[in-house]
Amino acid sequence: MRFVTYEVDGNTLFGVKLEDAVIDLYELSKELHNGVAPDFLKDMKSFIQAGTDAFHYVTELVTKLKEIGNMNAHFLRKIEDIKLLSPIENPGKVVCVGNNYMDHCREQNVDPPKQPLIFSKWPSCIIANGEEIELPEESKQVDFEAELAVVIGKGGKHISEEEAEEYIFGYTIMNDVSARDVQFGDGQWVRGKSFDTFAPLGPVLVSKDEIANPQDLHIKLDVNGQVLQDSNTKHMIFSVPYIISYLSKGFTFEPGDIIATGTPHGVGVFRNPQVFLKGGDVCTIEIDQIGTLQNKVKE
Repeated sequence: MRFVTYEVDGNTLFGVKLEDAVIDLYELSKELHNGVAPDFLKDMKSFIQAGTDAFHYVTELVTKLKEIGNMNAHFLRKIEDIKLLSPIENPGKVVCVGNNYMDHCREQNVDPPKQPLIFSKWPSCIIANGEEIELPEESKQVDFEAELAVVIGKGGKHISEEEAEEYIFGYTIMNDVSARDVQFGDGQWVRGKSFDTFAPLGPVLVSKDEIANPQDLHIKLDVNGQVLQDSNTKHMIFSVPYIISYLSKGFTFEPGDIIATGTPHGVGVFRNPQVFLKGGDVCTIEIDQIGTLQNKVKE
C-alpha cells in the first residue's frame, strides 16, 4: 500500500493513496465498525508503532472498501482537494549513509569506504513534496542528492542482515540537500546537511511488500528538466540489510526512524562545471515503484 500524510481544512490526517484519491482510514473504520476507529489511524507514526496488527487492520479496511465499490463516499478524498505533507513529520532519527554508490565514489576519485560512512540530518529539516527549499545565507554552494529512504517498522538492536527485512516498514524518497561549502568547511557534515528545508521527503511511503527488491530500483534526478543523476540502487556498496544490521550494533532503532541510503553520481559539486541550486530551480526525483518527489527552490 501507498501511505500518505495530508492536510484538509487545517487538520493533519493519515490515509492510503489510490490513483486519484486518498482513503481517510479513520472515517472508513468508523463507517465499517459502527463508529469505532482505533487511535493508531490518526497519524503515520502511531500506525507504524502499532505494528503488524495495525497493518492487517488497514489491509482489511481497504479490501472491504473495494468490495463496497463506493468510490464517491465521504471517506474518499480527491487528490486535488488535499495537501500532501511529508509522510513522517516527526521521526526520532534521520540516519544517512555517505559515499554508498560506486559511481559516486568514482566521480570523486576516492576509494569506496570499507564500512558505511554515517552522518545525520535533524528531523526539523524535513519538508513535503511541493514545498520550497530555502537557500541559507551561510552557503553559496547548495547541492542536491537523490536518495532511497528506508523507514523502520519496529524497534530493535543487534539486528542480523538476515532479519533486517523484518524491521523495515517501507520506502520513500529523500533529497539530501547539502550546503557543500559549509559541509566541507566544518570538517563534519551535520550542519551543512541540516539547514531548514534540507530534507524533502515523500510524497508517499510505500509498504515493503510492494517492493520485491530495493536493490534494483531506477533512481533519477533532474533540475529544471535536465537529468543530472541517473543510476540504479544495485550500485550501492552496502545493501539496505547490511546498513540496518551495521547501524543496529551501535544504537536502538525505533519505529518511524528514517535511513537515507546514499546518492549516486551526478551531484553538482563534482560536475565540471559545478552546478549549484539557485532561486527558482525545480528539483525532481523519480524512483521506480515509489513515485516522484518535486520541490522548487525559493526565489
